Amino acid sequence: GALVLLHACAHNPTGVDPTQEQWRAIAALMKEKGLVPLMDSAYQGYASGDLVTDAWAMRFFESEGFEMFLCQSFAKNLGLYGERIGMLHVITSSPQEASAVLSQLKLVIRPMYSSPPIHGAHLVMKVLGDEERLNRWKVQLKEMADRILEVRAGLRKGLEDKGTPGTWNHVTDQIGMFSYTGLSEKQCVSLMNDYHIYLLKSGRISLAGLNKNNLAYMVESVDAVARA
Repeated sequence: GALVLLHACAHNPTGVDPTQEQWRAIAALMKEKGLVPLMDSAYQGYASGDLVTDAWAMRFFESEGFEMFLCQSFAKNLGLYGERIGMLHVITSSPQEASAVLSQLKLVIRPMYSSPPIHGAHLVMKVLGDEERLNRWKVQLKEMADRILEVRAGLRKGLEDKGTPGTWNHVTDQIGMFSYTGLSEKQCVSLMNDYHIYLLKSGRISLAGLNKNNLAYMVESVDAVARA
């Protein structure tokens, strides 16, 4: 009954999500070994631009009869990062088990924070509980997801047009806000120290900070460190 942590969509940090066929294989293996899914859904809507599409893996595991945990956050997709707004869903096989799990969660919660902040939760409910606001949010999510796709396409094209050493198809093969650039630690340190482009030494970078005004600078900088 060990827990296995799975990202529901827009995997952070790799930007690589399993296909539906791969999700089915993962579920079959976990069922065979009696493993419990712990789904992390922090970027719903940022993978495909559609909330339902990005919920596919979560709904599939539930339909397969898994008892599972689902951590859901609205910090990123509703722009409430400062609120750290999230929730834990627990799917059990019976009301009795649900009651037992709830009692244990209360024992954990009480000494940690007892009562969660309420402001962010109210904002989420104002969006989810109003059809007009919900539809506007869905449109805005699609716009944000599409913008990231455009940034990825522009970055790849810029690097390939310059003949930057290496292959850059992975930039558009990945999805979501984050990308593994494939740059070495030395190259990443150079980007930070010499060009003030900040990323992890592993090569992982957030693409959300890129736009049409700074994309060319990003291309020039990556090209420079790749040739150094």
